[in-house]
Amino acid sequence: MGGIVCVAVLAFGWYRMSADTVHTKSQHGGASQQAIPVQVAVAKLGNLPIELDGLGTVTARKTITIVPRVDSLLQHVYFHEGQVVKANQVLEVLDPRPFQVVVDQWIGQLKHDQALLDDAQLDLTRYQGLLAKDSISSQQVDTQKALVHQDQGSVLADQAQVANARLQLSFCRITAPFTGRVGLRLVDAGNMVHAASTTGLVMLTQTQPIDVIFPVPEDSLDAVIKTFQHHGTVPVAVYDRANTVQLATGKLLAIDNLINVTTGTVNLKATFSNTDNHLFPNQFVNVRLQMPAQRHEVLVPAGALQTGPQGPFVFMVDKANTVHMRPVVEGTISGEMASVSQGLQAGEQVVTDGADRLREGSTVYINRKNGGVKALGNTPHQAPSAQMAGGT
Repeated sequence: MGGIVCVAVLAFGWYRMSADTVHTKSQHGGASQQAIPVQVAVAKLGNLPIELDGLGTVTARKTITIVPRVDSLLQHVYFHEGQVVKANQVLEVLDPRPFQVVVDQWIGQLKHDQALLDDAQLDLTRYQGLLAKDSISSQQVDTQKALVHQDQGSVLADQAQVANARLQLSFCRITAPFTGRVGLRLVDAGNMVHAASTTGLVMLTQTQPIDVIFPVPEDSLDAVIKTFQHHGTVPVAVYDRANTVQLATGKLLAIDNLINVTTGTVNLKATFSNTDNHLFPNQFVNVRLQMPAQRHEVLVPAGALQTGPQGPFVFMVDKANTVHMRPVVEGTISGEMASVSQGLQAGEQVVTDGADRLREGSTVYINRKNGGVKALGNTPHQAPSAQMAGGT
């Protein structure tokens, strides 16, 4: 009886093991045949605009501190804080009376010495006539000539003093040397101001036009220089800190002559008319340098490019919805698009979403609920996000 029970238990265990094995196999077999949902895009031939981005700082074309050039009392202030002033516009006036007194003094001295010179010249004329009649000695004539020259020197010195006094008087009218925007007033009317003061009276900045300085990687410097030399005008656009609003468009103005060895970048300067005053000195902006487009390139979404131990590759989907790992040579990444110089042909489908679960030979189906096949067309510009990858 005990033997029969053992045989029954063994038979039941073998049955359960067989059933579990069959169930496990069926589960694995079903998983291996299950298609993975992905989104794909079709590679196409097209032109890829090259756009270099960087964080820039708005810099005023000119920035100066208005300082007095003479010591005097600040009488009047003729500007409003933050006002845009024109070149040669009077900003402030110092008390001119002490300087007018000096001008008058030197004018009087000039007239005095001029009268002495006139008298000496008349005497010289008379002496020369007497010398011709042999009535006086030649020494007396020579002495009179020397006196005339002496008085001429006095007159010239007086004229210089008058000019200097008038120059000091003109410094009482403080004018704007160029058109720009004044800052906050640093000294109020009624205060004594001094030429030796380092504080100044007010700051003046030129904001029309205005410049933006921004760095680009040294690897991109050669392409920038060639474009700048061959085309002359390189368009530049600036965006706000959030990379959402375009503030202004301008052009590349200059390239710095040194590479920053710490950051591996070189500074570029772009200029903008800024007639709408959207750019403000020391403002941080995102800058997009628009280079000439690369023509007749195979284009795919940048998200389709993968990186593996052997380098960059894409998951290519054939007509049977089977995935193949295709090694490629990256070209340039610009915004959401990338060019592929080798390894892919126009018309082939590449996976843009869902690649994390794929392997060579995986079966996929296109998830049309979430976009399906993406057509690569001319998409509107997004905020700056471009960079150089590989060569140009």
